[in-house]
Amino acid sequence: MTKSSEGTRLSVASSPHIAAPTTCTNIMLWVVAALAPAAIWSMASIGWPAVQVFMLCIGSALATEAAWNAIAKKPQTLTDGSALVTGVLLAMCMPPMVPWWMSIAAGVIAIGLGKMIFGGLGWNLFNPALVGRAFVLMSWAGVLSKLPEKGWFQTLDVPAKGSLDAISGATRLAVAAADRAAAGGYRFDLAAQYEPLLWRNLQGSLGEVSAALLILGGLILLAKGIIDWRVPAGYIGTMGLLSWVFGSDPIFNVLAGGVLLGAFFMATDYVSSPMTKNGKLVFGIGCGVFNTVGRFFGPSPESTTFAILFMNGLAPLIDKMFTPRTFGWVKSDEE
Repeated sequence: MTKSSEGTRLSVASSPHIAAPTTCTNIMLWVVAALAPAAIWSMASIGWPAVQVFMLCIGSALATEAAWNAIAKKPQTLTDGSALVTGVLLAMCMPPMVPWWMSIAAGVIAIGLGKMIFGGLGWNLFNPALVGRAFVLMSWAGVLSKLPEKGWFQTLDVPAKGSLDAISGATRLAVAAADRAAAGGYRFDLAAQYEPLLWRNLQGSLGEVSAALLILGGLILLAKGIIDWRVPAGYIGTMGLLSWVFGSDPIFNVLAGGVLLGAFFMATDYVSSPMTKNGKLVFGIGCGVFNTVGRFFGPSPESTTFAILFMNGLAPLIDKMFTPRTFGWVKSDEE
């Protein structure tokens, strides 16, 4: 209803009639701001290799979206901030010493196959950054496994105990997995890993440098109401509980790997996760189950990527299961 010189005039428009003050761009910028402390600290700790990965992943993601829209003759969508978020998250999923062309390929695939081919923002079934990460992991696993010159920044060497040889691994998860395979023969102290995992872990992807800063970023998003607590609570809680059931340190298994990055910043993606409240909790629990099972019984101890992607595929079904009954709806005889 508006007022004019002639009095009150009615304006008729389709719903919704109440608009939220928060925009897509605003949400995306808050996500970037929440990721910024961990991202900046990773670049400060590792140096140019980390800076290069961030520049190439973000640049290729933005360029791919701009090029796709230009070729398809669609309006440019870079200002919504989603491509920027994808680029930052993708960089944080990557090892710091990857070849430059791999970072570019990951950005192109993340936006091209993970987002734009579905129709753009709001239509993608899977988290775009994880699509890019999965593509790199499956296509060039051999390159990533060459340590440290072709993939990881540093290796972790654990001295031998008794008659066993020394053990070396790219990440603390890899060393912990080898220790489990040796029935604890290396005496790898998981509790002693809390401090480096929280503050300065140089064995792992860029998003693993500081678990404490990821937690800080997650709490910021929760405080702003940008993400729902059910997804990270279900994810982290399930991961910790099942790790304890499987005889391992739950705190170590939550702090190590991509669990916190996945729980706070990827599994909470609006588009590829359920919309219903109960569905969000089930989704988070499912991510935690598949992540833990993959870590303890799969070929790789880092299974966050595929756990979330698998649950992304189930998100529509989960929402269908938990969609509340419409007010006034009556079940027909034919149903």
